[in-house]
Amino acid sequence: MTAEYLTAAPRFRCWIPPGVYQPQIDTGLLGRALRRERITSRTEVLDLGTGSGALAVEAARLGARVTAVDISWRALAAAWCNALLNGQVVRVRHGDLTSAVPGRRFDLVVTNPPYVPAPGAGPPQGPARAWDAGPDGRLLIDRICAVAPAVLCPAGSLLMVHSHLSGIEETLARLRAAGLRAEIVDRTRLPFGRVLRSRLGWLRERGLVADRMSEELVVIRAEHV
Repeated sequence: MTAEYLTAAPRFRCWIPPGVYQPQIDTGLLGRALRRERITSRTEVLDLGTGSGALAVEAARLGARVTAVDISWRALAAAWCNALLNGQVVRVRHGDLTSAVPGRRFDLVVTNPPYVPAPGAGPPQGPARAWDAGPDGRLLIDRICAVAPAVLCPAGSLLMVHSHLSGIEETLARLRAAGLRAEIVDRTRLPFGRVLRSRLGWLRERGLVADRMSEELVVIRAEHV
């Protein structure tokens, strides 16, 4: 676990098996936004693409009833174990996004989807599935924008972390076109990590990077109008 996330959530104990996304700065940023929501014992929370379960555990610690979804069985095992390690109850469901919870609606949906632009036309394989998201970084983001209204309760909210490399304004526009009020509620800037540094030439060819070797991360909050 990174020091940045430990600072954001010092009480989170975790087991991260190989191939599961480790809590990082984006996790901490989304966790901070999560803690600003009015969560009670009646709040139904969906953690979409739970990974290690860090956000699911945090929501449960705040008192919510939490369902964690992931397409990776290994991630679900990590989320279940990490809930146990932290003395919390989290329901885990296997599936592709909201197909794992058919017909259900939630008061709050939190998601840290893959958002890193990646060369190649095929879907990411192996551990890269946790961060690579196609040439424009929107492989899952567009799908989440499309399904969000149907999975939110009438007064429900969506919290999604997002990189400037994958089109923040497009996401805001898509959410608004879907009938949601969407805005940026938090942001930070950080130096490029290993993955982005390794594909710097390709990112420059696509016009996604100029001279600045840093990435802006934001949290988008959307709710029914």
